[in-house]
Amino acid sequence: MTGPHPSVAAVRLAVRTDLADLPEGATVLVACSGGADSLALAAATVVEGRGSSCRVVGVCVDHQLQEGSAAQADRTADQLRALGADEAVVVAVTVSAAGLGPEAAAREARYDVLRELATRFGASAVLLGHTRDDQAETVLMGLTRGSGGRALSGMRRAFEVFRRPLLDVTRADTETACLAEGLEWWEDPHNTDDRFTRVRVRRTVLPLLEDELGPGVGAALARTADQLREDASYLDAVADDALGRAAVPGGLAVDALASLHPAVRRRVLRLAAVTAGSPTADLFRVHVLALDRLVTDWHGQVGVDLPGPLRVVRRAGVLDFTGASPSDGGSGSGRG
Repeated sequence: MTGPHPSVAAVRLAVRTDLADLPEGATVLVACSGGADSLALAAATVVEGRGSSCRVVGVCVDHQLQEGSAAQADRTADQLRALGADEAVVVAVTVSAAGLGPEAAAREARYDVLRELATRFGASAVLLGHTRDDQAETVLMGLTRGSGGRALSGMRRAFEVFRRPLLDVTRADTETACLAEGLEWWEDPHNTDDRFTRVRVRRTVLPLLEDELGPGVGAALARTADQLREDASYLDAVADDALGRAAVPGGLAVDALASLHPAVRRRVLRLAAVTAGSPTADLFRVHVLALDRLVTDWHGQVGVDLPGPLRVVRRAGVLDFTGASPSDGGSGSGRG
């Protein structure tokens, strides 16, 4: 008796491994756009979930950014039901790009509604369909932005309730798995729109690197992410502890920040900025270095404007992260 196609088996193994720590009968949400990656993930989760009596709920998020998006979301929900999902839901979100690029705004809206649904369904995990190819693209884009080790460590395999079981599976395998199982996937027009940086990386840059440097560039980038993620996670934990120790009424104590190693201090400053509302996708090293100068090279300069919009000022030995930048109508400036 022959087993499943090797690509189907690869996707199922990845899901089986990821679900192994969940209790029997757990509810698992699968975010599914109808693309090959998430459709292959959903099909594998239904099969693997049966072994542990997991309740599998497919979620189709309609971002309402394209004509016909509601109908596409409904079609995908029908596919999920046909695959055997215990339930499939469609939820529409409003994408507000205020202070964010369109991709980041859509991602934020999607994750927010997935968190809400996870709570509503009492889900133990929300599965996302990012593949090894997505990881390679993320690392390469982070490298070109000069975003440091954090960006080079790529996408996390798990955070909060979210999990990415397919980070060791290629896009070619998810597409082949769909073909082997007779699943027709949807090609998102945004995935071929060269206005988006990720699309140019996917369609032009990575293929060029493979042609010029030889095959395996994508896999090497993904391995780099794995190697750096442990270091980044440790430093993030150290920074989180240091942030708590530097906190004083009104912000962060400059003296406490100045005593930290630069690598830790800059992580603390970035974490404080994100906590105050600066979006991670738009917060770059140039912003963090400007904050660092408020600690180490301060000579009465006015505050630093960050994406958000947010202004950080130094007053009486404290960095205050609560001000709105002038572009948002706040005064925000100050010396002290």
